[in-house]
Amino acid sequence: MRSKISVIGSGFVGSTCAHWAASKELGDVVLIDIQGESAQGKALDLFEASPVEGFDSRIMGGADYALTKDSDVVILTAGLPRKPGMSRDDLLATNAGIVRTCVKEVVKYSPNAVLIVVSNPLDAMCHVAYEASGFPRERVLGMAGVLDSARFRSFIALELGVSVEDVQAFVFGGHGDTMVPMPRYVTVGGIPLAQLMTAERIAQLVDRTRKGGAEIVNLLKTGSAYYAPSASAVQMAEAIVRDKKRILPCAVYLQGEYGVSNLFCGVLAKLGAKGIESVPLLQLNEEEQAQFRASANAVQELVDAMEKLGGAR
Repeated sequence: MRSKISVIGSGFVGSTCAHWAASKELGDVVLIDIQGESAQGKALDLFEASPVEGFDSRIMGGADYALTKDSDVVILTAGLPRKPGMSRDDLLATNAGIVRTCVKEVVKYSPNAVLIVVSNPLDAMCHVAYEASGFPRERVLGMAGVLDSARFRSFIALELGVSVEDVQAFVFGGHGDTMVPMPRYVTVGGIPLAQLMTAERIAQLVDRTRKGGAEIVNLLKTGSAYYAPSASAVQMAEAIVRDKKRILPCAVYLQGEYGVSNLFCGVLAKLGAKGIESVPLLQLNEEEQAQFRASANAVQELVDAMEKLGGAR
């Protein structure tokens, strides 16, 4: 029996998630949107590409969550996108309501699914999904670290003129301006980054990584990034449905790790068939720990603001 991946929201991010998942033959794909005919049309269009591209995935779309029944992974992209001049935090109240409604529908039909949250502001929306689903922390995680790390890796590869495949890097913390790229752990073909690039240039790439989403929003002018976010979510889905045991940076509900409790924040996690299988702990130096704590505090402030609005209920 094939795996089943459902994507909630058929906008740019959601429809591109469906594209990546189908092309990788991760399983059958369902695309859900309040605009049911739009989701159905995109699903049909994607399915009609399968003979050309040679992938065997059944792809369906619509507004009825019954289509998602018995999903293994549900990728949640529903919500308003950022526009120029908007922060992720500006989306807080509106998207909290959207995410809560969607998750409750998902749980009716797929009580054993793993939820991957993409909707912004991501760390706060993870809290909404966690509380609305009632799932254990192993089955609710956020896509942020993979995306932010991909941006960091891309910028490093471009700077050094090397293959992106040879750059290993990851980003901790919240999905926003306080994120914590970890240059001390970056390697390029096994060579520490500090041996290949000046500290000043590394700092500039760290800063560009933190502002990577806003850079694209400002260029697009009418929306936000979708190729890299969707690819990142599908990489996480692939690790789960194929039980790959990959160690990837994800937004995880921390329970004491790195001195943080009861909060979603980006760390490394091992992903397998049951979702999060473990959270490997790194030995952070004082500077890294201070930056991570500052990022966690920023996420906590956002969650507190949302709770005042009733967003997590």
